[in-house]
Amino acid sequence: MPTTARRDAKSVERLLRPRSIAIVGASATPGALGASVLANLDRLGYSGEVHLINPNRSEIAGRPCLKSTDELPFGVDAAVLAIPKAGVISAIAGLARRGVGAAVVFSAGFAEGGEAGRAEQREIARMATEHGMLIEGPNCLGFVNYVDGVALTFVESQPAPLRGRPGIAIVSQSGAMACVLGTMLASRDLGVSYSVSTGNEAVAGVEDFLGPLIDDSSTVVAGMIVEQFRRPQEFLALARHARESGKRIVLLHPGRSSAARQSAATHTGALAGDYALMRAKVEGEGVVFVESLEELGDTLEICARAPHAIHSLGRGTVVVTESGAFKALTLDLSEQVGLSLPTLDDQNAPALRAVMPDFVPVSNPLDLTAQGLVDPDIYRRTLEALAKDERLGAVVLGIIQTDAATVDRKLPAVIAGLRHFGSTKLVVFAGLDEGAPVSAQYLHDLRALGVPYFPSPDRAMRAIARLAAGAVHAPVAAPAPLTGEFPRVCGVIPEYQAKRLLAPLGFPFPKGRFVHTWDEARRAAESLGYPVALKAQSADLPHKSDAGGVVVGLADTVQLKSGWDRLHSQVARNRPELSLDGVLVECMGRPGVELIIGGRNDPDWGPVVLAGFGGIQAELLHDFCLILPGERPDAVRRALLGLKAGALFGGFRGTPELDLPALVDLIGRIGQLLVSHPAIRELDLNPVIAHPIGHGVLALDALILAN
Repeated sequence: MPTTARRDAKSVERLLRPRSIAIVGASATPGALGASVLANLDRLGYSGEVHLINPNRSEIAGRPCLKSTDELPFGVDAAVLAIPKAGVISAIAGLARRGVGAAVVFSAGFAEGGEAGRAEQREIARMATEHGMLIEGPNCLGFVNYVDGVALTFVESQPAPLRGRPGIAIVSQSGAMACVLGTMLASRDLGVSYSVSTGNEAVAGVEDFLGPLIDDSSTVVAGMIVEQFRRPQEFLALARHARESGKRIVLLHPGRSSAARQSAATHTGALAGDYALMRAKVEGEGVVFVESLEELGDTLEICARAPHAIHSLGRGTVVVTESGAFKALTLDLSEQVGLSLPTLDDQNAPALRAVMPDFVPVSNPLDLTAQGLVDPDIYRRTLEALAKDERLGAVVLGIIQTDAATVDRKLPAVIAGLRHFGSTKLVVFAGLDEGAPVSAQYLHDLRALGVPYFPSPDRAMRAIARLAAGAVHAPVAAPAPLTGEFPRVCGVIPEYQAKRLLAPLGFPFPKGRFVHTWDEARRAAESLGYPVALKAQSADLPHKSDAGGVVVGLADTVQLKSGWDRLHSQVARNRPELSLDGVLVECMGRPGVELIIGGRNDPDWGPVVLAGFGGIQAELLHDFCLILPGERPDAVRRALLGLKAGALFGGFRGTPELDLPALVDLIGRIGQLLVSHPAIRELDLNPVIAHPIGHGVLALDALILAN
C-alpha cells in the first residue's frame, strides 16, 4: 500500500495559495490538460507568476515558454504536471532540483495499475520526501481554491466567490466525485471554499489538506469522499479538532460491500480496512456519516445554511404536513432512519392547540389539512408555537405545492412566518410534490433565512437523522485504567491461562480447575460439584470444538470417565500432532441467552469492543455492534438495545429481563483492558451467557492473542 508522510501546514498553504505556478506540459491546443489549467487560472483571475514549460514551443498566447524545468527560477511554489505518465518521474526530479514546493500530478497508471505502477509511485514518494516537496496525486484532478481564485485542475472552473456565504470545503480521493459534489452544491447556491482531490496519495493524503481547511475561517463544514484512510489516528485527531472548533465533517465512505472494497483497491491503490470499525471510530469523534451522494449534499446544505441550529438537533423533530396519508409514511420513515418524533397532543402542547382549528388534532406529524389555502396565516401561527417548544430541535415543513397558484398562495405566508420565527431551531422546507413550479425568488427568500429547500421530506428527514445522531453522541472519553495486575503476554494465550489472568480483574467465569490426569479431573469434579464440562487446552487449539475438544453435561463419575476418554480420543483423531497442556474442568452454567463479546486493538484504528448475539444470530444475521472504550454506560445500553434481537434484553414473550447492567459492566472492563494493554491484539469471550436481571453474565470461554 502506498504510504503518506505527514506534511506541515506551510507545505499545503504553498500549494493551495501559490504566489507562483509552473505548468509542465503547457499547451495551446483547446482541451489539452495544460491548456485547460491555464484557461482556469485566467478565468479565476490568478495574479501570481505563471511559468509555462513546453520544449516544442517558444510561446503560448503571447506568454513565453521554457524548454524544461531546469530553466525555472528557484523556489516556485507549485507546479502542475499536465504530461503523460512516462515523463512524470523525470519531471518531479527536475522540479526538486529547482526547489519547487509542491506538484499536482494528473497522470494515472501508478499504484492503481499493478506492481510496476506501485514501484513508480514509491519512487515519486521517495524523491518528494527527500526534497521536502508536497505531491497531490498522482491520478487526481487537482484542486480549486475559490476563496483566492486559484484552480490547478483541468476541469473547467468558473469564478465562484463566497460573497459572504458560509464555505463548504470538499476533500475527496476521487476527483470525479469532488466535481459531482461541487456541481450539486453550486446548483443550490451553496458556496464552496476549496475542492481538493487527492487521488492515489503518494505523499499528501486527505489528512494533510483537512487540517488547514478546518482552520480556514471561510470554511464552516467539510464534505469528504474517502475510500481509505491511510493515517487513521491522524484523521481521528483532526475530527476531534474540528468538533472542538465547532465545525462539522460529513463523510461518505464507499466500501461497505466486499465488491466495493475490491473496487477501491483498483481505483486508488488503496487497501480497504474494516468498514464497521472505521465507522464506529469516526462517528465516535463526531464525524457525520452518510451513505449516498444525495445524503452528503443534503447534510452539507443544512450545516452550511443553519450552522447555528445544528447543536439543537439532539432534541426531537416535528413534521408539519397537509396530508393524513403522508403522516403514516412519515412515521414509517422516522422509525427506519432513527429520527425522534416526540409525541405532541392537545394536552402536552397547549400553545399549538391554541392556534389550531378545532378539527385539527395536535399530533406529530401534524396534519394541517388544506387549511393553508383558506387561512395562510396558519403557517405563521404554527411556527410561532413550535418555536417555543423545548422538546423540538427541528421543524420539517412538508407542504403540498401542486401548481403556481397554490405556491403563490402558500409560500409568501410561510416565508413571512419564518421571518418572525426567531428561533435557534432548524427549519427545512420540503415540498411533497417534486417538480412543482416554485420560483427562484421563493427559493432565494427561503435560503436567505437559513432555511434549506428540499424536493422531498424523505431527504430532509434522512439528513436531519444523520446530524441528530452526531448531536446526541457525546465525545468518548479515555476510560479509567483497569485496576489489578496484568502481566505482559505474547502469542496465543489459551483459555485456562486467559481466565487466570482475567478473573482477578472482575471478568465473570464459571468455577473451574486445570488438570493433567484423570485422577485430578475426578477430584476437581467432586470438589466443584456435578454437572461439569471438560475442555482440551493448548495454545495450538484455539477452536476446541472443531477438534472434539469439548465434552459437556457430565453428571457423575461414570460420565466423567467416559467423557475424559472420549475427549482425548477425539482430539488425537482430529489433531494427531497436538500435545495438550491439560484439560479444564468447569461447572456447567445455568441456561441463558448466548452472546458473543470480544475486542481487539486494531493496528490502524486502535481498540474497539464487539458485542452481539451468538449462535445462529452471529453466523446468519451478523447481529452485533461495535463499542468504543470509554463509551458512557447509557450509550452502551442504547447500542445493545439497538441490535436486531435487542428486545430479548427486556424480556420477550414471557422470557425474563436480562441483566443488561452486568453486560454493560463487562463491556466496559474489556475496553479498559484493551486501552491499558495495547499489546493485546484480540480478546475473545465466546460464548457469554446472559442471565435474568440480578444474576449477572458468565463468560464460558476466553482466548487472548497478544503481540
